[in-house]
Amino acid sequence: MNPFIEKIIPLILAFFVGIAFKLLKLLSKDDAPVLLRVVLNVCLPSLTIIAISNIQLKADMALIPFTAIIIVFLMYIISRTIGKHLKMEKTTFGSFLVGTMIMNTAYALPFFFAAFGNEGLARASLFDIGNTFMIFTFTYYNAIKYGNNSKTAAIEWKKFLRLPPLWAMLIAFSWKLTKVPMPALALNFLNFMGQPMVPLMMIALGLYFNPKRCNIGKAAIAIFIRMGIGLGIGIVLSALFGFKGITRTVVTVCAALPIGFNTLIFANLENLDREFAATIVSISIFIALFYIPWLIYVFQ
Repeated sequence: MNPFIEKIIPLILAFFVGIAFKLLKLLSKDDAPVLLRVVLNVCLPSLTIIAISNIQLKADMALIPFTAIIIVFLMYIISRTIGKHLKMEKTTFGSFLVGTMIMNTAYALPFFFAAFGNEGLARASLFDIGNTFMIFTFTYYNAIKYGNNSKTAAIEWKKFLRLPPLWAMLIAFSWKLTKVPMPALALNFLNFMGQPMVPLMMIALGLYFNPKRCNIGKAAIAIFIRMGIGLGIGIVLSALFGFKGITRTVVTVCAALPIGFNTLIFANLENLDREFAATIVSISIFIALFYIPWLIYVFQ
């Protein structure tokens, strides 16, 4: 069997384990946020420090976060233009617009780690910084704009500045600049804390999976914009910036990622169309289960 496929199959199986656990009532959808918080606050920061400590820094890596920002702005222009012609309710249009702007970078991390190890994880983490910055600023602003929650006053910058992976990157880059090797004990501890990331992430995605027959036509358009047109944008930007190798693969594939979970969070916070948000997130995640590994295989 192809070595790449051997690495990816366990990830797909872990996703279905999450679905099975939910059906058997061993775990519920309410447990998914807990698993994701462990990944975000413990596993991912640990692996990020290891990844950055072990890679050779290259000039093109500095451009990776900016490509994510460009992609979000382009998605906004495209989705706003197309969405206006679909004549949706204000709150549904809000979920449509926000969903196409949010790339589920957390979803891709296990795949990049499985395919490229620390090199892939480090670059995907850099892309995630640009994406996350846009999520809690420009994208959140649009959720406020099209939502029905008048109590929301302003964008909360603290949500971005408190992200553990961001601080993990700052620590790792600062340490790397000292050119002092990281102690073996520290590396072993970080590796131990980071290892559960992949199974926890994929099981949580399985628990979240909850598609509904709600505006399925408009949902299909939103998913095509995020994952189809997004792919085209990723290919163009990689060519324009001259990305090669793993950097090219990461940027291209990340541009085509499924719709992020923050779409659901913003829908709840700002009273957007929750059912439409749940539908586009769930369907895009299921498609990405096979689409993203295929893209990584094609562009690696």
